[in-house]
Amino acid sequence: MDFEIRYTPEQEAFRQEVRAWLAEHVPPDINKTPESPEEAERLYQARRALGRALGARGWLFPMAPKEYGGGGMDLDQAIILLEEADRVGISLPPFYDTGGILGSGTILVWGTEEQKRAFLPPIYRGEVRAWQLLSEPSAGSDLANVKTRAVRDGDTYVITGQKIFVGSDHGAEGLFTLTCTDPDRPRHENLSWFWIDGRSPGITIQPMDLWGGSSEGGQQVGRKNIVFFDQVRVPAFNLIGGENNGWRVASTHLELEHGFGFTRVLGTRARRLWQQVYDYCCATIRDGRPLVADPAVRDRLAQIYIRLEIQRLFETRNFWLVSARQPRSYEGAQASYYRKMTGLWLTRAIAEIVGPFAFTNDPEWGAAEGYLELQQRDGVCDVHPGGTADIQKVVMARRIGIGRAEPERAGALA
Repeated sequence: MDFEIRYTPEQEAFRQEVRAWLAEHVPPDINKTPESPEEAERLYQARRALGRALGARGWLFPMAPKEYGGGGMDLDQAIILLEEADRVGISLPPFYDTGGILGSGTILVWGTEEQKRAFLPPIYRGEVRAWQLLSEPSAGSDLANVKTRAVRDGDTYVITGQKIFVGSDHGAEGLFTLTCTDPDRPRHENLSWFWIDGRSPGITIQPMDLWGGSSEGGQQVGRKNIVFFDQVRVPAFNLIGGENNGWRVASTHLELEHGFGFTRVLGTRARRLWQQVYDYCCATIRDGRPLVADPAVRDRLAQIYIRLEIQRLFETRNFWLVSARQPRSYEGAQASYYRKMTGLWLTRAIAEIVGPFAFTNDPEWGAAEGYLELQQRDGVCDVHPGGTADIQKVVMARRIGIGRAEPERAGALA
């Protein structure tokens, strides 16, 4: 039986159109590791320019509604775009834009028509990139404990507080954040969700240099930030979903983050990791033979491939559930938990194969040009962001009704 995916002539024609366009517009050094802050800024601006060019064609957010600036494409075309983008080493968007990816989906569910027309086109056209601002010093796993205050003052809200573990390098034009609007109301009923212009007076961004890395459109970067709000005035129009309804709005954002994102459907990051490990084992000679000739190494490589493929299938199933408008429950948290635990397991599995060369990014000694050293750090760090592994287990338990009279409902996605 042949399980190979076949594309129609029309789909292949679209692929050739995409491939030719990317060959013309993607800078040849787009994935170069910058050697100075100036070069990092230049490469970032090149990615932003590429994003705007993609956005002008509807290719930056290919499945987003066309009336708001997206591509309005079907799944087949969107997958071809992802495949071709991955072939040249970029993602969609080609820069870190978690706020745009997750926040725009949240506005589609909870925003008014006026808000959708105001906020979505700049995101979908690549003119605005956004960060999500959730965690605080006293509100990480316990996200409902946020202390950042938003106080109504006429036609504006005045926001004061602090968010941590935010974004990447180079700043952002837009910020999605969860605030407390009524400290006297019960938990979960006192929060509100805002879209904030990232260039507003009173916003200060302080870098955090952390152990792990984060993705900048396919390229790894290593910085998060603390964002301070000091009497920042935000138009009341920017309140998404209504006052004190922020927890329900956030549930949509978190549902997308945990395991229902379109960009994971191909498992490109997992495939890239597998290829790096496999290529290293083929090219590295020890005791007169390549590592891949060792049966124990081959067994480990097979286990790595299987784990990563299961991870991809979880993500693909979840995307199908959303696309087909099927009932959802624990699946998002399940995919997130599996992804986190797989990353942690991989640190040991890769170290067993590669040995101490997995723990350095030294140009002479580091394996896979330091890519595997980054995985050693990320495999540990990624257990935490987007809800810790323990939080994912709590969500799964609530969704299947453990300890509750009624199972918790999944966050709205449409």
